[in-house]
Amino acid sequence: MLTSLRVRLILSHLAVIFVAMAASGFLLLSLMEQYLLQAVEDSLIAQGRIVAEVLIPNTNVGGPVVEGQASAYNAFQQNSLRTFSLQTQNVSVPPISTLSRDLTYLTDASLQLNSQLITRIRIVDAQGTVSVDTRGERGKSLLDDPLVAQGLQGIYAQAVGAGEGESDTAMYIVLPVTGQGEVIGTIYLSQSLRDTTAVLNDVRTRLLISAGIALLVSALVGLILSQAVSKPVRQLTATAEAIAQGKPLAEVASQKEAISKPSDEIGRLRISFFNMLARLQAANRTQTDFVANVSHELRTPLTSIKGLVETLCDGAKDDLAVRDKFLETVGGETDRLIRLVNDLLILSRADSQALTLNLEDVDLLELARAAAAELQPQADARRIVVIVNTLDHESPVRADPDRIKQVLVNLLANAIQYSHPNGEVMVSLNIRRLDGQVSLKVQDNGIGIPAEALSRVGQRFYRVDKARSRAQGGSGLGLAIARALLEAHGGNLQVESQEGKGTTVTATLPVM
Repeated sequence: MLTSLRVRLILSHLAVIFVAMAASGFLLLSLMEQYLLQAVEDSLIAQGRIVAEVLIPNTNVGGPVVEGQASAYNAFQQNSLRTFSLQTQNVSVPPISTLSRDLTYLTDASLQLNSQLITRIRIVDAQGTVSVDTRGERGKSLLDDPLVAQGLQGIYAQAVGAGEGESDTAMYIVLPVTGQGEVIGTIYLSQSLRDTTAVLNDVRTRLLISAGIALLVSALVGLILSQAVSKPVRQLTATAEAIAQGKPLAEVASQKEAISKPSDEIGRLRISFFNMLARLQAANRTQTDFVANVSHELRTPLTSIKGLVETLCDGAKDDLAVRDKFLETVGGETDRLIRLVNDLLILSRADSQALTLNLEDVDLLELARAAAAELQPQADARRIVVIVNTLDHESPVRADPDRIKQVLVNLLANAIQYSHPNGEVMVSLNIRRLDGQVSLKVQDNGIGIPAEALSRVGQRFYRVDKARSRAQGGSGLGLAIARALLEAHGGNLQVESQEGKGTTVTATLPVM
């Protein structure tokens, strides 16, 4: 179940929200707890100093300074201190000059609080004995209490520990009292933290309820979002599985419109997927056409050879004139097969980027002249003049001379084949300094190419005049091979033509 994209999206969505709420809740409760405890501590310190001012005047009370503007000294505690007052009986404070260390004058004192705060106040003398207690428990020694021991050393002490109730907690503070430079006792205050605990528990409960509601709402939102994300992914997955199961690409492509069209990453993935599918369809059609064309091109000479051989076997070999003619035809068809296989091998290597190039410094002008000389017999047979013209004295490129010569031969052969008798084919060379390329144009004034066929010129096995081309031995691979070889060198091939006026083929290569 966890392998489902939808489930994982929802769980991850909830996990992020849970972690965020847990962290924020923990920080909020920690801050509140610290805030409330600080408020209680400040209140106890203020109460202790009021006690010292009433019962032990003209003395110094230790402990931190409590400022009215302190953040923890909140409005509630300030209001409580306004209502804090003491009622004392049997207290006769001696003059400061005779104030003794043992606080014996407090022996018969009684202390009552008139306050909304539940605070226990004890005054402990220098010997650790309780002299005054708001609960009347006097005479008890507190030397074993570490807070009192610390206070009698003149050090302020504070702690949170167990209260008087079974599950109660309380805050304890000890304020050292000094007179004439000596510690004469301490003021020991304690207050239950029931209210603070109740507030924290209430906040914690509310946070848990809020977290539950938030998780429920988040689960619903996550369900909707996961549905929006996973639905197109499931559709794309179904389409990919259909392709893997061998369904026709045309049938699979018909599902394109059924998939939603969001403008986010999923939408772009959908567009990319169907673009890839369209290219796959095109490649599939190209492969099918390619196999069909190869089969056709191979079948024609093989059928011819088979027929000639059968005729020879049936007795034609005895006629020397017929035998020689048949053998010559067989040789020509065999050469045609060899050329076709070689052309296919070049295209296959170019497609797989495994075409081997022996690069060296090449003079295109010399290659053009050599290609023209090689095709001069064909040109003479059709009474066509081949002119090699150059606008630059030097045309250096870094290329494979055999491959580039093959390109030039293919272009010139096409130009000669489709030119009118007594026509002219011009090869012009020009180095374009601006973009660092050299262009070689092969221009004829022949039959030209119809506009509707121009876009397909250069495709493999495509022939504008199929019957004429096949009769003259063409396979429709010449321009395709030329383009593949030029692109392997970093160049390109462009064809411009106007029916009845001629064709111009431009080959470009980078200059050294």
